[in-house]
Amino acid sequence: MKFIHNKQKLETKLQEFQIEQIFNVEKSLPFTLQQYEPDEIILLEGSELESLLFLVEGNVKITSSIETGKSLLLRFAQPFSIIGDIELIQDVSIQSQVKAVNTCLFIGLPVYYIKQFEMKNPNFLRTLLEHVSYKLQTCTTASRVNLLATVESRFASYLLSTLSVESKHRFGKEIQTSNIKEIADLLGTTYRHLNRVIQSLIQKNLIEKDKDFIRIVDWSNLEKLSSGIRYK
Repeated sequence: MKFIHNKQKLETKLQEFQIEQIFNVEKSLPFTLQQYEPDEIILLEGSELESLLFLVEGNVKITSSIETGKSLLLRFAQPFSIIGDIELIQDVSIQSQVKAVNTCLFIGLPVYYIKQFEMKNPNFLRTLLEHVSYKLQTCTTASRVNLLATVESRFASYLLSTLSVESKHRFGKEIQTSNIKEIADLLGTTYRHLNRVIQSLIQKNLIEKDKDFIRIVDWSNLEKLSSGIRYK
């Protein structure tokens, strides 16, 4: 992580997402602009929350540890999302691991400041309630998918949650084959089983695979396979 000392960019992002309207604008707030690179851990499960983070650029992956020592995929988040709201409200350590999918930009506000000045601010509390409610909904969906859906459906949902037909960048349209083991762990299956699913989807002409990447070929039928469910 690196701090971006660019006051103009910070002001632009604050205005773009109307973040200052959430808070008491009569005083200057100690906002920071933080940048994370792809695959960089943003929040580590079990550590202490230092800042409430507002995602204003990029996408993040949120996972939770399970008893086997592996992680289970909960959801993906994109702008505008609040990271750390549950931990702030419950006053607990970080409950899930948050990792950058691509280059991410956050506006941070220190927890000590929020606890001192903002916990009785109705606008701020209403915003937290909206985001926490949405997370409850998406995590409930993810739990249902992980428990009830086939691996084929889960993988289809994963692909459609992470890739975009409209992406201008190659990395937005493909996933690296080197990530298959990690994806298998996140979907609660084995590397071998997921490889069988991938071969099945290739035979159905839904995806294609070369040595390094997997791409979606038939978005429409993959959508049907996923039953419209997304990890976001």
